[in-house]
Amino acid sequence: MKAVRVHEFGGPEAMSYEEVPTPSPGEGQVLVKLAASGLNYIDVYQRTGLYPNALPYTLGLEGSGTVAGVGVGVTGFREGDAVTWTGVPGAYAEYAVVPEQRLVRLPDGLDVKVGAAAMLQGTTAHYLVTTTYPLKAGDACLVHAAAGGVGLLLVQMAKQCGARVFGTVSTEEKAALAREAGADDVILYTEQDFEAEVRRLTDGKGVQVVYDSVGKTTFDKSLNCLAPLGYMVLYGASSGPVPPFDAAILNAKGSLFLTRPSLFHYIADRASLEKRAGDVLNWIADGSLKLRMEHTFALSDVAEAHRSLEGRKTTGKVLLVP
Repeated sequence: MKAVRVHEFGGPEAMSYEEVPTPSPGEGQVLVKLAASGLNYIDVYQRTGLYPNALPYTLGLEGSGTVAGVGVGVTGFREGDAVTWTGVPGAYAEYAVVPEQRLVRLPDGLDVKVGAAAMLQGTTAHYLVTTTYPLKAGDACLVHAAAGGVGLLLVQMAKQCGARVFGTVSTEEKAALAREAGADDVILYTEQDFEAEVRRLTDGKGVQVVYDSVGKTTFDKSLNCLAPLGYMVLYGASSGPVPPFDAAILNAKGSLFLTRPSLFHYIADRASLEKRAGDVLNWIADGSLKLRMEHTFALSDVAEAHRSLEGRKTTGKVLLVP
């Protein structure tokens, strides 16, 4: 089969589209024929070595497709089932072996590619608004990269909770998408100081939570957007990692909370995985959650896909199709 491998860390050119043996499912494992794999910023971190893995390494932490074979002891799935997963490496390929316990069945009638578009980013948005900081009616939140894959889902889920949503974007086109998703106020950070705008729009009160996937370039001002006892939720670092800082700053700015969560701790057990994935996929199926899948690349064009993501040329979800 074909797969995308990294033999040494680096830029998009470090990825090799090559022939590798098709895997066989072992005990408790399922062989999936990929319909699509999802492109996520964590893939960039792993490709560059910011999040290092033992090399050589097959990229991709999210995929969907149909069951092509099952190993000994598998009872919950059979050949032909439409399935999806996240958190298991190896999705940048034509086939992948996934533990039965990490697979989720897709709702009937849902396009199989939706799984690859929804699992990682959808369940991330889910845990951020329901668990890391459980949003409630009357809260205000700031969502950075509001027109990105997670951002658009975050905005929608935050509005479902009854929160007031501020979003930052880089262009008018992305601003329109954020507003369409439900953002109450959209700030073009390329033209406006988002800190000053949030303070102005909240009459100096600030927001209860900042959901920040950008990191280095937004962190300091994001802290200044928070109300006393507010939550700084740093769940990514697309602009680079946040430099070390004195934790006493959190006290000085209002006894703030800072957390650096990871999806995989929030779906570590089967019940949590099924609950979060089930909510997201069923919301998409019934139309209450809108998913954008407007950027699709052939798996062989993976380098171009990574360049587009890193160059902020994409909105919504980016898919790779074998």
